Amino acid sequence: MHAAIERVKKMDHRSRKLLLVGAFVAFLIFIYFYIFYKLPSPYSLKDYKVIPLSTHIYDRNGKLLYEVYRDQNRTPIKVRDLPTHVLQSTIAIEDKDFYKHKGISLVGGIFRAMKDMILYRRLQGGSTITQQLVKSSLLTPERTIRRKIREIVLALWIERIYSKNQILEFYLNQVPYGGAAYGIEEAARTYFNKHAKDLKLHESAFLAGLPQAPSLYSPYNNPELAKKRRNEVLKAMNKEKFIDTKTYDKALKERLTINPPKTLIKAPHFVFHVKSQLENLYGIKEVEEGGLKVTTTLDLDIQEEAEKVLKKELEKVENLNVSNGAALVTRPPTGEIISMIGSVDYFASPSGAFNVTTALRQPGSAIKPINYAIGIERKIVTPGTVFLDIPTCFFAPGQPTKYCPHNYDGAFHGAVQLRFALGNSYNIPAVKMLSINGVENFVASSSAFTINSFKDPKNYGLSLTLGGGELRMTEMAQAFSALANRGVPRKLNATLEVKDKTGKVLYKYKDPNFVANLRKPLKAPNFLAIQGKRAISSETAFIISHILLDNFARSAAFGSSSYLAIPGKAVSVKTGTTDDKKDNWTIGYTPNFLTVVWVGNNDNTPMHPFLTSGVTGAAPIWNGVMKYVLKNQPDTWPLKPPKVVGKQICTISGESMNKDSEGKESCQSRFEYFIEGTEGVQSAQVEKTNVPVNKETGKMTTIEDPNHEMKEKSVIKDKFSTFCLDCTPDFAVPTPVP
Repeated sequence: MHAAIERVKKMDHRSRKLLLVGAFVAFLIFIYFYIFYKLPSPYSLKDYKVIPLSTHIYDRNGKLLYEVYRDQNRTPIKVRDLPTHVLQSTIAIEDKDFYKHKGISLVGGIFRAMKDMILYRRLQGGSTITQQLVKSSLLTPERTIRRKIREIVLALWIERIYSKNQILEFYLNQVPYGGAAYGIEEAARTYFNKHAKDLKLHESAFLAGLPQAPSLYSPYNNPELAKKRRNEVLKAMNKEKFIDTKTYDKALKERLTINPPKTLIKAPHFVFHVKSQLENLYGIKEVEEGGLKVTTTLDLDIQEEAEKVLKKELEKVENLNVSNGAALVTRPPTGEIISMIGSVDYFASPSGAFNVTTALRQPGSAIKPINYAIGIERKIVTPGTVFLDIPTCFFAPGQPTKYCPHNYDGAFHGAVQLRFALGNSYNIPAVKMLSINGVENFVASSSAFTINSFKDPKNYGLSLTLGGGELRMTEMAQAFSALANRGVPRKLNATLEVKDKTGKVLYKYKDPNFVANLRKPLKAPNFLAIQGKRAISSETAFIISHILLDNFARSAAFGSSSYLAIPGKAVSVKTGTTDDKKDNWTIGYTPNFLTVVWVGNNDNTPMHPFLTSGVTGAAPIWNGVMKYVLKNQPDTWPLKPPKVVGKQICTISGESMNKDSEGKESCQSRFEYFIEGTEGVQSAQVEKTNVPVNKETGKMTTIEDPNHEMKEKSVIKDKFSTFCLDCTPDFAVPTPVP
């Protein structure tokens, strides 16, 4: 470098001048090709010369699900014909300094964009309405420095040749508002069945909020988010003094009455789920106009059968105040979404388009297997561990009131081992299990199962194991995939391949366990090839899965021939119903397929208490869908890992059954599985001891009872309480299920 400088110094004046001229010419050539070569002309804005190509979304077998925006329904309007609040709402939320800047905003825009690029290595933000017009009509959505510079040049150019009202008019006629609606006039017709000149203030605010993310703020996909976005626009208008506080408060209370979508579409909730993901990856413009060819994971045959089953079964329980249901079918080893039904009727008003599979709901007892899995994984309990299902209250630090859970059947069941506590979904043992695990540890461990909706453990109590925390159906499918996948959860995936308009492959899904045709008999997955971070050991996953497929273990609560059993198939399954009767779940799986079903009401009104049995509502739907999915599949049991051992244990205490020298068994016994080395962990002991018993009732009492007497009785203990086995039970005796 120093030598080069010295050579320049030694040149004569003429040579240095020629060198500088040459460098300047080279710089100009570089600038020309870098910025101005093939730069679109702003004059083309008048003619809408950008020709959109529709994006096609297919199922895994090549069946068309949806054609995204084949035609741009655009009806140009004049700014002078629009109410002032239509213009003000867009300016308030998109570019409050629109009438002040010359195309770019140095303080509010460019500097912020530069900061993002330098600090976070991302190029975004900083767009005025003029720049957004450039992006939506003249340039591609790529995020590069070159495109940003070209955007700025075009924005400055446009501001030189058009007036502010012309630019705003171009923007309002050009911008996408979702679906086939391009421009404010078609948006008004699509969503409100009126002309843009007739829009009310709150309707204008709603439309102004859409262009930033039409799918995200769609009233069909996310009605609550759409309303929230409208309110943000109104707040911005109030802040800019376009409307006064009284008008703002009145507009907030206005109800959004949206026209139902009229387009033909298959698997609509799934399609818009995919479309939203594509927009995040490739940008709105590319998805709406780029001519993408998208092959998804969905199997349309399974989807349509699931839709039929859901509709048919919900009609049977209309009298139980059940108006809606959702279903999700996945492949645990790959995370592929095979079927997604977000609500029973997408086109039903007012909230049929709401996608329950991605919404927060309480899972009820369906979350219990994760709680018990954590305890088994930590080797602090086993399937033979005894829990006393008796009246028990819990005290939490800092909480003035005690927590006294009860079972769904209103009864208590005495000494029960973990296998039967989980199988029959008894609540008190589950709460004891969470108390042993600790809420903080449970929340931390749940993230390993890809449950991210549980945040600060301080927000939850012991009712978390009974469904006291909200999560998504998609998260439940991911969490339970860890049980199906021998300990490794898979995040869900909806797309197999994306091609651009030239046929170039932009994305290709690859997985060793991928199978194109799901209707042919499938072998067990290659579990060693399952991608992801392990949440639990294969031993724990096997034990929980075995409990959940054990029809005998749940027969006391559900009977021996409930909808949870599929003849000829080994399927692990769990139900869940919240205490307030607002959510009813069933989730079950094999190594190759998983189905989760929810029923309830979108407005959160409670269902009939009859649904608390767990085998009405979601279970028949789950049974019908799973039967169809498994129709051509071989019966595949979960494979027992080498470090899982089986042995005979006492049916009451869970202790190892022994034989004396004459071969006589020490207790009535049953067979159970254990992780090797944990056979004796937390097993209880039946012992004879003197306890206070009420003379009249025969119930165990306290020494403070003046009517007590000390008697030798057989007792058993867990970490929380003592239970007298041969006293009169001090609680209601459950009624056997016929």
